[in-house]
Amino acid sequence: MADSPARTAKSERTSPITFYRQIVAELRKVVWPSQQQLVTYFLVVMVFVLVMIALVSLLDLGFGKLIFAVFGGKASGTTTTP
Repeated sequence: MADSPARTAKSERTSPITFYRQIVAELRKVVWPSQQQLVTYFLVVMVFVLVMIALVSLLDLGFGKLIFAVFGGKASGTTTTP
């Protein structure tokens, strides 16, 4: 019976030191953004989040008022006396 790829990969474990060295080597390949790019990305994300918060808040308010108008309003022509 031949070893499956999962079994072969499991039997060839790397040591923690080798794993750490591989992580450091991969992180050195990363192209890190400049400070100006980072500020730009941050502002874009914040504007997007604020727009989405406003959109969801307005939808929530609108649907809440609609549901209250449909289910929570008093029936016309009826009065309740204690």
